Amino acid sequence: ITALQADLEQREFKGTAGGGVVEVTINGKRNVLDLKIAPEIVNPEEIEDLQDLVKAAFNAAVDNLDEISDAEMQKLTGGVSFPGLF
Repeated sequence: ITALQADLEQREFKGTAGGGVVEVTINGKRNVLDLKIAPEIVNPEEIEDLQDLVKAAFNAAVDNLDEISDAEMQKLTGGVSFPGLF
């Protein structure tokens, strides 16, 4: 299981929002590695919308990490649950 955790920490997970105009890439430690914002959506009058999209993209990346982590853990444990892990 430690090897799985180490593997996940080395991988990258992407999340997008707004139809792809905001993209966030995180690592398995949930650190933001990259943030891309399409120039056409940057409007000073709509900064709150942009902030919401960045938050949504980050949350989507974390969801992606969690889904892959859960799937990998299921493979490793054969579906047996170990409380307190992940």
